Amino acid sequence: MIQVTPTIAIDENEIQQEFMRASGPGGQNVNKVATAVQLRFDVANSPSLPDEVRERLLSLTRRRITKEGVLVIDARRFRTQGANRQDAMERLVGLIRKAAQKRRIRRKTRPTLGSKMRRLEAKRRRAQTKRLRSQIPEAADG
Repeated sequence: MIQVTPTIAIDENEIQQEFMRASGPGGQNVNKVATAVQLRFDVANSPSLPDEVRERLLSLTRRRITKEGVLVIDARRFRTQGANRQDAMERLVGLIRKAAQKRRIRRKTRPTLGSKMRRLEAKRRRAQTKRLRSQIPEAADG
């Protein structure tokens, strides 16, 4: 079991990992060893996720989800399979934690009297500055 939050734990059997050869640095090793990890997690059918977390996760990761509701995470940042595997798991846990947080409802507020007065005073000062710039002094004929 992977503990994501105090209330959410994912069974390791729900996660499939596939290994493939990664592109990028690594010399000859990159051509021989399957170090890149493709992690798959079935968000739509996971019994571990509460419905509201599932909905937020689906909307949060729209680009990485297949039509069947499977979240796909590619990890190929590191040169070792173990590090990429851990990176993929951390990214999955991070996404689920982010989806588990409820968005705070924004309450409308009104500007305070002081902030209104400061804004109007700043506008007056700016207008005065521009007014002074536009005046052309008369040339003294001598």
